[in-house]
Amino acid sequence: MSQIFSSVRLGDLDLANRIVMAPMTRDRAGPGDVPTATMVEYYRQRASAGLIVTEGTQPSAAGKGYWRTPGIHSAAQVEGWRQVAQAVHGAGGRIVVQLMHCGRASVRANKDPDAETIAPSAIRCPDLIAGPDGVPVEPDMPRALETSEIKGVIDEYVSAARNAVAAGLDGVELHCASGYLPMQFLSSNSNQRTDAYGGSVQNRVRFVVETLDALASAIGPGRVGFRICPGVTFNGMADADPVETYTTLLRAADPLGLAYVHLIHIPLPGGVDALEMVRANWSGAVIENNDLTLARAQAVLDEGKAEAVSFGRAFVANPDLVARLRAGAPLAKLNRATLYTGQGDDARGYTDYPALS
Repeated sequence: MSQIFSSVRLGDLDLANRIVMAPMTRDRAGPGDVPTATMVEYYRQRASAGLIVTEGTQPSAAGKGYWRTPGIHSAAQVEGWRQVAQAVHGAGGRIVVQLMHCGRASVRANKDPDAETIAPSAIRCPDLIAGPDGVPVEPDMPRALETSEIKGVIDEYVSAARNAVAAGLDGVELHCASGYLPMQFLSSNSNQRTDAYGGSVQNRVRFVVETLDALASAIGPGRVGFRICPGVTFNGMADADPVETYTTLLRAADPLGLAYVHLIHIPLPGGVDALEMVRANWSGAVIENNDLTLARAQAVLDEGKAEAVSFGRAFVANPDLVARLRAGAPLAKLNRATLYTGQGDDARGYTDYPALS
């Protein structure tokens, strides 16, 4: 039997298999950004994954960037996530919440009226972002954080992590990819600060390392992971030297003893392989991600390049993905037209994908 179906321990997280459900924004939260009963069912259906990483979830009102994404900073939101955790655990699964602060990748109409848009520097995200009607619009102009405010943002992450544990979730994943706030600090083009959080690569990784350290201190390092995608250009990222940036980040975060690093694997400049770079600078567990087939996933695991592998779109259309992979059964096809269209308890394109009969 391939390693993909064997159990593994990532930090304090015991996984029944090495197949991870990757985080995927689905825009299905209810009023007040509260998880709905349909979201509970969506995650319950996919609990056979060794680990579920939830959709990106804002740690604060300011952290919201997109329409109908869930939060984990109000009592109602925490209760909603408690229902999700109970359903997943009842089905034998494990689940961590991905903490996603969008920073400058934000549209005013998607947020609470009094929620600010903040970033390392006052530089607007150049990519358009969909507003409440689905039409892409220009993102907000962010306000640059004062040095004295940065600890408060980190504290918001910590509060969200404590809320996750209180809700019964198994841990958190810090979203450091896709051009959101942590990556805005990491990238040389979006971080033009001149204080201790900008300029040199050591300063640009400081925010992420301090946030990971604070999360680990709050809920235990074995419950904390983080996701990276060196070289990604989404939401206007254009780091001058991603190899240097992420080598520095990994070396600085490695002593924290975290549960895992979750790599979205894309080509890097100069022919550098991102997975090899991670392995050379990180002694902990690795979750490999991006367009994996079963054969490629098995090879990555069997060759010891990663401890687990994650699938995104395949889990959308195949709630029983683990069973299908184990049986060698065909995979259902994703309907892209319904990825973000449902509202409230609308199950279409969300919880209506059938399992194998």
